[in-house]
Amino acid sequence: MSRMRNVFITVKTYPTLSKKYDELVCTAGILDDGSWVRVYPLPFRKLEYENRYKKYQWMELPLIKNESDPRPESYKIMNIEQVKLIGEPLGTERAWAERKNIIFEKNEVYSDLRLLIEKAKNNELSIAIFKPTEILELKITETDREWNHDSLELLKEKARQLSLFQTEEELKREFLIVDKLPYKFSYRFRDCHGTESTLMIEDWEIGMLYWHCLKQAAGNEPEALELVKRKYMDEFSRKDLFFFLGTTRQFHGWARNPFIIIGVFYPPVDSQMALF
Repeated sequence: MSRMRNVFITVKTYPTLSKKYDELVCTAGILDDGSWVRVYPLPFRKLEYENRYKKYQWMELPLIKNESDPRPESYKIMNIEQVKLIGEPLGTERAWAERKNIIFEKNEVYSDLRLLIEKAKNNELSIAIFKPTEILELKITETDREWNHDSLELLKEKARQLSLFQTEEELKREFLIVDKLPYKFSYRFRDCHGTESTLMIEDWEIGMLYWHCLKQAAGNEPEALELVKRKYMDEFSRKDLFFFLGTTRQFHGWARNPFIIIGVFYPPVDSQMALF
């Protein structure tokens, strides 16, 4: 039986396509008891417009443990029509104080990646806050520019079957598929032991930043990528940078490193705290 819970949204990944669930956004956040929760799948575009959520916003969700997913923080929504937003997203006043209070109050910040991997293998956790010791590089690699054709056709057929009385134009407006990113972005970094790792960034924010930079650069991709680098390397190097790490279901519990970066948290350095 589902239970209505309040969740403070901290993670929205860039959408992917699923033959079973259509367009998906992996969502994670802090439950009303301070613990982590993963809500998956959550078909973002199927939510009514007023219930499309933003990061750092509270939501009310009808949650039940996802028994098909072994990861301890994984839940699913029983009735998407019951999803409700609560107020506006929390702002950045006082060095992001409200956001930090919610995120850090009951959650450990890790700096040892090996310890996190061990905990994931023991199924103690699959989401965590990680503090990199040194950022070395934002790696950018080119990837497929279009969604898988078979997946798209299957989803379009599903939409047609569910929309027998809609015109082709109405169907096109409803069946919007987010543009596929033509690049993969990864951070190369060191942890507290000096161990070097490279993890992919699947945050919604970096995807939207790329499209914004591409528009700003009038379609010049190399220039757009330099603008992305400028933010994620130059600007963030002056911030108090944290990663929200999450394991993928496919690799959880057995892979050498099952984590990806599902969110980047970058409040300004608190000058008062820096004095101590």
